[in-house]
Amino acid sequence: MSKVQETTLEIDLKALSHNHKYLKSKLQPKTKFLAVVKAFAYGSDAEEIAKHLQDLDVDYFAVAYINEGVALRDAGITKPILVLHPLAVNFQTLIERCLEPSIYSLKILKEFIAVAAKEKQQNYPIHIKFNTGLNRLGFNAEEIDTILPLLKNNASVKVTSIFSHLAASEDLNEKEFTLNQIAKFKDIAETFLKKTGFQPILHMCNTSGILNYPEAHFDMVRSGIGLYGFGNSEKENQNFTPISTLKSVISQIHTIQKGESLGYNRAYTATNTTKTATIPIGHADGIGRQYGNGIGFVTINEQKAPIVGNVCMDMIMVDVTNIDCNEGDEIIVFGKHPTAETLANKTNSISYELLTSISQRVKRAFHR
Repeated sequence: MSKVQETTLEIDLKALSHNHKYLKSKLQPKTKFLAVVKAFAYGSDAEEIAKHLQDLDVDYFAVAYINEGVALRDAGITKPILVLHPLAVNFQTLIERCLEPSIYSLKILKEFIAVAAKEKQQNYPIHIKFNTGLNRLGFNAEEIDTILPLLKNNASVKVTSIFSHLAASEDLNEKEFTLNQIAKFKDIAETFLKKTGFQPILHMCNTSGILNYPEAHFDMVRSGIGLYGFGNSEKENQNFTPISTLKSVISQIHTIQKGESLGYNRAYTATNTTKTATIPIGHADGIGRQYGNGIGFVTINEQKAPIVGNVCMDMIMVDVTNIDCNEGDEIIVFGKHPTAETLANKTNSISYELLTSISQRVKRAFHR
């Protein structure tokens, strides 16, 4: 890979193929694969990622909001797209762009049926979400009898899938809770099938569910973070390759004398003669203020350079006193080593938060 000359998020599509292949190796041949590409494909580039995954023949995509699905349709994505958190204000657009809603409450079900009927739809695909313990979105098991009449006496919609979401599939200390969720979902599916005669797709597993609970793969699995290179455990991380590397350059090098301060609020004062490098990336790019004052770091010529002082909107300063470097040299914020997870852990955060924080103003470069 060539050296960057500005702040750049490099995205390795070969690594994406590798991660997809590894996840697929855990499944039965007939189990469908849904790729989660919400939040700009976890901070990378949803359109390019989805195009690549469509070429790899994933069965489904999922986004959080309707406008994310519209962007994928505009980019030429033709596979089915599940919208996980649709809002009624955009239902007409959802239908126009052939997106498929997650229906999670009685209110949303009634509102969607009304719009589908008004738009003269027949058997429009919907996905019924059940809450089995995450307590975020979804019908409870007791509501099946309430929603059945609405589904049975309606030609506008057709239930394509019923699904739920695991709350703690990565934490093996919570195995009992997860197994309880899986059992609840099986009961819900059985009741639903018995009372409707429908045979929808069943899906429950996220990335860690795929890895830790093969008995819950059902008809389809959903993967987000695994595709982007993280297995949510040290052991599983070895089987994945992070697809994103965030790089920048040294804009200027300063020498600060003992007693001199640096940056906003004079948050850093040199205790000895210190050499610092200023780098064009800041909290507007996704490197939050929590990484300042020695907590976060970048890598320069394979050496750690801690962030000194407060993170600015567009810049950070790092200590390079003991690093041989020059203005214009490339720096790595995260990538394959150290990873986004390593850096996020410094602030008691997770890879997801750091990855999805990377601003859209950061240039994206793709390696195929």
